[in-house]
Amino acid sequence: MSWYLESYGAGPPLLLIHGWGMHGGIWGGMVERLARRQRVICVDLPGHGASAPLADAGLDRLVHGLSAQFDEPLAVCGWSLGGQLALRWAALRPQQVSRLLLIASTPCFVQRADWPHALAEQTLQEFADALQDNHAQTLKRFLALQVRGSENERELLASLRSRLFSRGEPDVAALRAGLQILRDTDLRTALPQLRQPALVIAGERDLLTPAAASVYMAQALPDARLVRVAGAAHAPFLSHPEIVVEQMVDFLHE
Repeated sequence: MSWYLESYGAGPPLLLIHGWGMHGGIWGGMVERLARRQRVICVDLPGHGASAPLADAGLDRLVHGLSAQFDEPLAVCGWSLGGQLALRWAALRPQQVSRLLLIASTPCFVQRADWPHALAEQTLQEFADALQDNHAQTLKRFLALQVRGSENERELLASLRSRLFSRGEPDVAALRAGLQILRDTDLRTALPQLRQPALVIAGERDLLTPAAASVYMAQALPDARLVRVAGAAHAPFLSHPEIVVEQMVDFLHE
């Protein structure tokens, strides 16, 4: 399994895991700011950016493959789908994850009978169906949903679109596997067993992973701090980088 990793700075390691359809270059200028205090590692998940596709890209397979790239404990930051990977990693290999940072993420991405704080399963299925016809256009539609309602929505969407294919187009099979993870994963029962200190960052206007899901996570995790970013949607680290970086630095160095 081939994983593309980029490392910046020196000191305690912090891994940044991107969301569905993206790549490690999506984090933008926050990497440079964080790297002033520690080593920051950005990963391209299999089939995204410079990482080769993986035949079986289920959640646990991703966790095992990514965790094998490191031989020391590290802080793990996940955005959206990356947050679910981070949560599962913390559950499977708790000794390897020293701290959790969860940005616009959720333990359960789709609505269930007892879980309204999520995207309708039909909406996710529509994205899955559209991938077959035009995956590039589907990704662009997903970007528009991520920033909808955010402050500076138009500028933010333009920035995301300019970065989307900057490392080439993602593998369609990897995109389908990612949607399957989002559809099937429910980590709610695992949250009370995760003992790592956690920082949960929510965009108040997030339509994909509503802020209520972050509130739930912060309450269910034994040692968690919640930060709600006013005016932000699904990408608060891009729309409000100063707030997000400040909160991350304070949390990592407290």
